[in-house]
Amino acid sequence: MGRRMLEHMGRHESFVPVSMWDPDPEACQLAHSICPSAEIATNAAAAMAESDLVYLACPPVPRHALALAAAAAGKAVFLEKPLGVDLAASANLVQSLQDAGVPAAVNFTQAAGAALANISEAADNGTLGEIVGIDIIVTYETWPREWQKEADWLRFRAEGGMTREVLSHFMFFSERLLGPLEMVFAHPNYPADRSLCETHLFARLETPQQQVVSIFASVGGVQPDCQQVTIKGSKKSRRVSEFSLDMESSGGPFVLLEEAPTDRRAVALKAQLDELRLCYEGKPHRLASLPEALRVQMLVEKMLAS
Repeated sequence: MGRRMLEHMGRHESFVPVSMWDPDPEACQLAHSICPSAEIATNAAAAMAESDLVYLACPPVPRHALALAAAAAGKAVFLEKPLGVDLAASANLVQSLQDAGVPAAVNFTQAAGAALANISEAADNGTLGEIVGIDIIVTYETWPREWQKEADWLRFRAEGGMTREVLSHFMFFSERLLGPLEMVFAHPNYPADRSLCETHLFARLETPQQQVVSIFASVGGVQPDCQQVTIKGSKKSRRVSEFSLDMESSGGPFVLLEEAPTDRRAVALKAQLDELRLCYEGKPHRLASLPEALRVQMLVEKMLAS
């Protein structure tokens, strides 16, 4: 993910990557091949010293200390999700970053996307009618997915798993639309090797108005990846597939509202970086705030511990 962000920061008119670091020398060389003009620093502190804004794409536990160091040096901070795995530590991180007064946001990729903006507008203006609830379905043949396997920590229970890495995006999406959620029940399943992350999750969340968010996630079986969120309204419903494909139904089949761009990832990352520029400048923006990310983490960890 760090290399993806590096590539798109290099394309964006508001950002110039100047310095980067990773504990794996091979990862550093791969990143340098994407952006040869950026320096490979000798350590994280040296990389951050050269920057106005620090982007942290690393596991949650080391990210905590690096974010505190960046904020103490007065740097703006852009964090990958999840915010963390320890709730007390994350609450401390949020408070510390707020006390430091530095611009800070968390990279839930749908925050700046057209799908969330358009569905929010449809919900607000009554086009969807009464919002009954949201269904979240995620299925994978294997976890981590092929493009993620370099990040071996993603397969372990301590910091990884699809609930933290993927479902967290859709829980953020759901809370942006419906407001705060509370867990009613959750049933995760784990392999016999308890060091490994969950393979299944079935859960029910609710708003105070009893709008239901249902979650079904599983790993296994030969199949294409499926990542979809269905927002169910009394007049119309919307479905977002693969993070950005926005579809609508009035009772019949879901119909794609707009032709998908050739490179959906590039469009999504450009939108996030546009909003990051606003965040850095202290202007209103659509990126996920630290308190929003902490709320999502609270739900995620509660579900995983059930």
